[in-house]
This record gives sequence, C-alpha cells and structure tokens, in this order.
Amino acid sequence: MLRFALILLACPAIADTPMNASEFEAFSKGRTLTFGIDGENYGVERYLPGRRVIWSFLDGQCEQGYWYEENTSICFVYDFEPEPQCWQMFETATGIRTIFMNDPQTTATYQISEDQEPLICNGLGA
Repeated sequence: MLRFALILLACPAIADTPMNASEFEAFSKGRTLTFGIDGENYGVERYLPGRRVIWSFLDGQCEQGYWYEENTSICFVYDFEPEPQCWQMFETATGIRTIFMNDPQTTATYQISEDQEPLICNGLGA
C-alpha cells in the first residue's frame, strides 16, 4: 500500500483535472508566458482578447493564431501550422503544466516564467 501511495505522489498528473476554456482564459488572457521542456526555454506566447495568440520559438519570428476548447483540451491553430495543436493544461502552484494530446508520449512542457515586457516579433513589439 505504501509503495502505491509513493507512486501516486511521484505522478501528480494522475489526480489533476485539465483546465477548461473558461479557466484557461482567466489564467492566460493578457499575459505573456514562456514555456520550457526539461528546464530549457522552448517558446513564448502572448494571450490576447478574443482567444487570439502570438507565438514565437524565441527566434524573433512570431506567428498569430487562436485557441479553442475541444473535449478536455485547449487547441491552438497558427498561421504556420493549420492543423490544431491540442494540449491538456493543468494549473499548478508555479504556473501551467501541459500534455501534448497530438502525441501524449512527448515530454510535458511547463510554464517557466511570465514576462511583463511586450513580445518582440519580427522587429515589432506585440
């Protein structure tokens, strides 16, 4: 019994409930969040009114898109990738943990930080 309890503590995702659209919108709207995988920054996203977003892979190039809820996932569609990218979002004490539902075996991403500065896109602030 103790071994089972330790496994559950080591895997908190088992007990988590994914954020729905209202919860995700309340958490993200108006924010610029940096995401990472295994402690390395992966990309940054600005969340705008009307469920619109601006994404950058931290290379100075930005793509516009939008998000919507489907089942228990938040799905994103971008100019550069018209196929929906669906994620389950889990609010944690330190931000957001995600699971990529297009390939749930991939490494989870985590919110690394929130940036108060505008997102710099293609030489323009957003």
